[in-house]
Amino acid sequence: MAPMTSVGDSLGDSLGASLGASLVDVRRVLGAAANRAVDLALPAACAGCGQEGAALCRECRTALDIRLDAEPGVPIGLPADIPAPLVQLEWCAPFSGVTRRALHALKYDGERRLAPLLGAAVARRWGRAGAAGDALVPVPASPDRVRERGYDQAALIAREAGQRLGLPVIEVLERSRATTAQFDLDRAARATNLVDAFQVRTAGAAAQPPINVRDRWLVVVDDVVTTGATLAACATALLDAGALAVSAIAVARER
Repeated sequence: MAPMTSVGDSLGDSLGASLGASLVDVRRVLGAAANRAVDLALPAACAGCGQEGAALCRECRTALDIRLDAEPGVPIGLPADIPAPLVQLEWCAPFSGVTRRALHALKYDGERRLAPLLGAAVARRWGRAGAAGDALVPVPASPDRVRERGYDQAALIAREAGQRLGLPVIEVLERSRATTAQFDLDRAARATNLVDAFQVRTAGAAAQPPINVRDRWLVVVDDVVTTGATLAACATALLDAGALAVSAIAVARER
């Protein structure tokens, strides 16, 4: 017969896993307001180490600033130059460890409390390394993903970064067609997958007024960059609409 403590521990682990999965499912069907209520009702646990008390503890937050003092521009290690037509590409940290777990928690587990911390990291890095910029433009998630999660993670990150940098955030990009998830493709397929995948919102679209991007230096914001194909596709759409120049920054870079 198994000791009572072992049985209890096993039951607790199974119950905890079931409750965790259920919570993720519940978040996916709740609206934004209800998700915020869930955030307030439940104690936060650090996405990096699991310690209760904050969405990301003080020690784990340092992982977001690994590149804070790095020289601006693209360091040795990128497979190619800055992807055209971007004029600058920056990121805060490698897509690994604490940073990876934090981004996954925000993107897949409904942990919105991480967005202000990730956005603050973007603001710190762009404040040190950014060449210029008149406004931030988040990479839009697909409508299906936004409905499923209840939010667009890149938009949440950009809003926090914009507030800290004193820059407006203009959610002017939209997806013009469905695309395959980039992580399912090789490098060559990733570039062609995103050709003409984004466009600047026109008057009346999404029941919002048009936003003029002409003659503005824009900074595209995303959660993760790999080859830069998504950021380059967004930049092309913005330049086609009259933007002066486009830079980009992401929370993390996956090699």
